[in-house]
Amino acid sequence: MHPAFICRHKVGFAHCDPAGIVFYPRYFEMVNATVEEWFETGLGCGFAQLHGPMQAAVPTVSLKVDFKRPSRLGDVLMFALFVGRVGRSSLDLQIEMTGENDPAGQSRLTATLTLVFTQKGITGATPWPENLRAKLESKITRQDHHDT
Repeated sequence: MHPAFICRHKVGFAHCDPAGIVFYPRYFEMVNATVEEWFETGLGCGFAQLHGPMQAAVPTVSLKVDFKRPSRLGDVLMFALFVGRVGRSSLDLQIEMTGENDPAGQSRLTATLTLVFTQKGITGATPWPENLRAKLESKITRQDHHDT
């Protein structure tokens, strides 16, 4: 299946440990940056709009990462985002990261995330606004494994 979105990140000095290998918490930042960029350019609803006029957010409530191969300073990484299930207030995503010149099928990292829609002043998750739900559903690329 084709990803809903692809984001490119170049590994910089700030991402690396003294050996020049990406320090694993930096991958979480890159995964989040990929999601944030997808909301902005892929859905037309950036985090500035969510947190500002919409008074909403999409926090990550579940995150599982499999680290498969290291990345080094100067590597260009491709983050392919796949959309699973859109729930009443949740969204399941998978991100597969490869190096720009890696052979096909040789991912370096796979992340599985669940986000929820929340609104300021309301405790807990709230339903997706219909216009945003329609955009999310139009991007589904994979069937996910659970119902929340």
